[in-house]
Amino acid sequence: MGEAPENIPVRLPDSATIEAALACLPSGADEGTLASALTDAFPGFSFSAVSIDDPYWRDALSVIAADGTRIADYRPWMEAELAKVNGDIGALWTRLRESDLQISEWHGNSVYAFAPTGPDAADYVQIRLGREVERRAGPIVNPSYRPWGKDELLDPSWITHGDMSDDKVLAGPLYRILGRAGSSVVHVRSFLTRRACLEREKREAQRPEMERRVVREVTREGTTETPFLELVPDWFEYVPRENRFFQDWDESSASVERIYAHWALDIYDYDDKGTREVGFVPRPLHLPEERLIAGDASVHILMDRAEAIDREVGVPFGWFFLMTHGNRIEPEVGQAIAKGLRDQRVVLPDRDARVLLRWAERPYGF
Repeated sequence: MGEAPENIPVRLPDSATIEAALACLPSGADEGTLASALTDAFPGFSFSAVSIDDPYWRDALSVIAADGTRIADYRPWMEAELAKVNGDIGALWTRLRESDLQISEWHGNSVYAFAPTGPDAADYVQIRLGREVERRAGPIVNPSYRPWGKDELLDPSWITHGDMSDDKVLAGPLYRILGRAGSSVVHVRSFLTRRACLEREKREAQRPEMERRVVREVTREGTTETPFLELVPDWFEYVPRENRFFQDWDESSASVERIYAHWALDIYDYDDKGTREVGFVPRPLHLPEERLIAGDASVHILMDRAEAIDREVGVPFGWFFLMTHGNRIEPEVGQAIAKGLRDQRVVLPDRDARVLLRWAERPYGF
């Protein structure tokens, strides 16, 4: 997954066109309507879309009148009101608690849209969106508690994030692009190529240090020093976990399914103190009802349960990828099944066995 990008369309979806398509959607449009709008906006792409149940709320708050009319953004409005009374928090609180002004807040859930660009696992585009509703969140100030500092006033801890009743809805549901530039609209194969390239560059920059590094071992006979690169000769050939995830999908029985039918990618791509941080955490779209832990279960029981999970989530060898994610299946299950394979106590399709044994020798997870 670190080779030069292939199967890249001449024109990838761009944020401006996506936002224009979203603006034309009616309030409350479902995922099917969203997918159709994106397909129409980008000829040559065929989009699907799916929601993930992960409620969030935005930091951006508004001041609204009793009838729901939006007056201003909350923080600058409150700072201006405080300036009018020369910073007298008590006087401002007394006046505002008698008013009918309220705070509104946007609540949402993540939505992912996907479109294939080729036959392999990584050949697709992912767009990360939010499906959001604006709701009344609470009164303009806490009527029963006087704030004693400016921060208490500007950070309205009294609003009720969890009250999602329909009578509080002011606008939406509406779709909005989520994430930073570089993580909201992604061609996955190109992203993986960039991820592998950055890893190689980072390790090459450490070559002088790694060539000097030694591992000291103290024994009865004395102290020995072994060059680090003799112990880890493939240190410069490290494959990031993100690339391995897709490689394993391509090389296993799971490849009969499109990966985006079962997983979304929570992608990050940003600079941290001069260092580029790029990667993702895979998010399962289908989870088994029960957890699978190794415990003292026999390898045959673990195999039976793993196969039942595959049927439940609808993809062969799906349990392996849930295990690398760590949700519902612990890594010890994979190690136990790998040992069963080596001991010839259980069998897997040859391609799945190769993937599992490779993982067992050098595990990765998210």
